[in-house]
Amino acid sequence: MNVRNWFLLDATDVPLGRLSTAAVRILQGKGKVEYAPNKDIGDYVVVTNAEKIRLTGKKLEDKLEYRHSGYPGGDKYIIYKELIERDPERIIKLSISGMLPKNRLRKPMLKRLKVFRKDAKQLEEKCQKIKAI
Repeated sequence: MNVRNWFLLDATDVPLGRLSTAAVRILQGKGKVEYAPNKDIGDYVVVTNAEKIRLTGKKLEDKLEYRHSGYPGGDKYIIYKELIERDPERIIKLSISGMLPKNRLRKPMLKRLKVFRKDAKQLEEKCQKIKAI
């Protein structure tokens, strides 16, 4: 029987890639002894202070988030600078989603990811705090 633990990652002044890789390792359960790529044994991850995430280099001005509606001419581009102001949780979810395996286990792993713009007081009691370096 697998017991799922809760881990808290604070995104304050942490580079996006470093935070994402730390979260993906926990979501996949790679730190556990019984890890296997075909098992879903990962833990819950709570990311707080998403609006204080740090992007290195010129990514704030240059990097784009791309979406398409499926209709002709339905493509939309948003600069990460605007996206951090509007919806900083989406930046972290997109980054972590892109690092997870593209198979059936991806959706249940993403359900165990909770991202908050500011502090999550209601979940901090049950979480173990981890520093993403």
